[in-house]
Amino acid sequence: MTEVVDGDTVVVEVADRTERVRLIGIDTPEVTGGFLPAECYGDEASAFTKSLLPPGTEVRLTRDSEARDRYNRLLAYVHRSGDGLFVNLAIAENGYAEALNIEPNTTHADAFFAAAARAREKKLGLWGICGNADVVLE
Repeated sequence: MTEVVDGDTVVVEVADRTERVRLIGIDTPEVTGGFLPAECYGDEASAFTKSLLPPGTEVRLTRDSEARDRYNRLLAYVHRSGDGLFVNLAIAENGYAEALNIEPNTTHADAFFAAAARAREKKLGLWGICGNADVVLE
C-alpha cells in the first residue's frame, strides 16, 4: 500500500509496478480538489480509507470478472493482509460509501448493499451528516 487517492481509490505496488486500484462495489463521495465537484463527506471518506490503509500496509487484492475499468485502474476487493479486514466492506459499513453495482463485478454486491443500508438506518457517516449520497458542496 503506497497511497490513498480518495475514499475508493488507492495506489499499490503489484509485481514491482505501481497500480491505481479502484475498490469494487462501493462509491465514496468526491474529495475537495479532485477532477469532479467536491461532495459532502468526500474528505472524511478519504481520511477514513487512509486510517484503514496507512502507507506500508500490506494488502491482498482479489479481482472479480473484469480486471480494469475505463480509466485503466485495476478493479479489486482489498483485504488488509495483517488481519484480513475487508476494506471495501468496512468503508460501506461505517457510512463512508454507498453501494455501487456495476455488472459483471457483483460477487459481494449483496453484502455492500446490506452494509450501506444498515449505515443509512443508523445515520452513520455521510448518511447522518449529508442526508444522502452525491450531495455536491457549493
